Amino acid sequence: MSPSSSAEVRLSRELDAVRPDLSEAYAAELPGARAAVLTRLWRSLAHEPLPWIVRREPTREGLVLHLADGRRLHGPPADPYATAPYATQVLLDGRGYDRAAELLTALGVPHGAAFSAELDDSTASLALSRAGRPQDVPEPATSWAWEQRVVDGHPYHPACRSRPGFSVAEQLAYGPEHRPLVRLGLVPVDDGLMRGEWPSWLWDGERPLMPVHPWQRAHVLGGPAKDGPLAHPLLSLRTLALPDGGPHVKTALSTRLTSSVRDISVSSVETALVVSRFVESVAERTGGLLRVVRTLGAFSAHSPDLAAMVRESPETYADPAAGEWVVPVAALPVTGLPASPGWLAAFTRLALTAGLRMLDLGVALEAHGQNLLVVLSAAGAPRRLVYRDLADIRVSPARLARHGIKLPEVAGRIVTDDETALRRKLFASLVAGALASTAGAGRALGTALEAVSGDLPVTSDLTALREEPLHAKALTLMRLSPECPGDLWTRLPNPLVQESAP
Repeated sequence: MSPSSSAEVRLSRELDAVRPDLSEAYAAELPGARAAVLTRLWRSLAHEPLPWIVRREPTREGLVLHLADGRRLHGPPADPYATAPYATQVLLDGRGYDRAAELLTALGVPHGAAFSAELDDSTASLALSRAGRPQDVPEPATSWAWEQRVVDGHPYHPACRSRPGFSVAEQLAYGPEHRPLVRLGLVPVDDGLMRGEWPSWLWDGERPLMPVHPWQRAHVLGGPAKDGPLAHPLLSLRTLALPDGGPHVKTALSTRLTSSVRDISVSSVETALVVSRFVESVAERTGGLLRVVRTLGAFSAHSPDLAAMVRESPETYADPAAGEWVVPVAALPVTGLPASPGWLAAFTRLALTAGLRMLDLGVALEAHGQNLLVVLSAAGAPRRLVYRDLADIRVSPARLARHGIKLPEVAGRIVTDDETALRRKLFASLVAGALASTAGAGRALGTALEAVSGDLPVTSDLTALREEPLHAKALTLMRLSPECPGDLWTRLPNPLVQESAP
């Protein structure tokens, strides 16, 4: 990959044209962005079952990876739960690489070229996100405003900020970290599948209107659309919060961001209300520890590229009169709260109690830092959890039946009685994801888990959490395995088992 063709240079030129006031800051952020993406890639190389890595050898200086072709990679110790960048250079047979895309290109692995381009884009976009960080702004008052404080994207995915198909102007106009207001488009639909109550502002007489993201409107749909309301983009970029505590609108965005194309399947629209009511009813059995954001309406024009959902705001489940406030777990590090071991233990206890209770009842949540929010007291103490976006949960008919709960008609892909599949869904997202990224390091995560695991009800799920390696999505393996759709997994050392620590 030559410097003249890199995304860093392309983005710099575009930035000079549309926002020259950010050009200097962008250049200053590039070294840090390179280290952040390289660290995420090195974590994957150190811990995922990549077929061309035959042996991993810890040394006093760090870690050596032996490749199938005889070459060797040398890098620092790889804490799978660390979020701070620690890999500024990785050596391949003695040659140093400080850019993830160039390292992957040099490795020459199957399907590496496409992923290398994503890593190049991720690095440049991350530098742009950091360059636009606000200075001396008031503390946020809403969950969407806290979301916009998260500039680095996914804490562990090397493509944490990859936004293919987005120009610099579009990233600045639509990226939540740049704090824009985004105007939704409204497309009339004559023949569609609708569930729930479609809001009055999404009707034109007798014709329903589909809210569409402006990027989708410009690059995928084409055709006429009316201008809709302005809204605040959330962490997922394609979901937006209407002003003044209004509902959240989830739109289709047919491009790959991190691992997934952000469209909305017809089946998820068809079962949206049933799944929402069902999971809400199960969550009522947690004693108020977990609340589920209700889906109000869902609409599809019989296409994953033209669909939308409308759901409640998470603020619905906080009491502003008592000073309560809501923060997505992904944004907790920017609040400063996790700095206290006592606070981290209290949050871990709340999250595990609610998550394990739901799992025992038969619902495995995809409780990563974007889907999971926490309601905090005026003093910042964790009170209860709020869960949103039910597209990737798993439900167990056998577990539900043990508690006298009947499973309604839902999409077959979310139904399983496989114990491993259920546990890894929750543990990978909640423990290896949300809790790990909040703790910021394996040692801190292990301390928090040890402090609370003895207080939790003893179940086979808790035993598995305490004694077995932690599952996590093999994020790089998935991007290098286009022939294997769906999730692929790896096992990470359990921070509760000291001898397994890296």
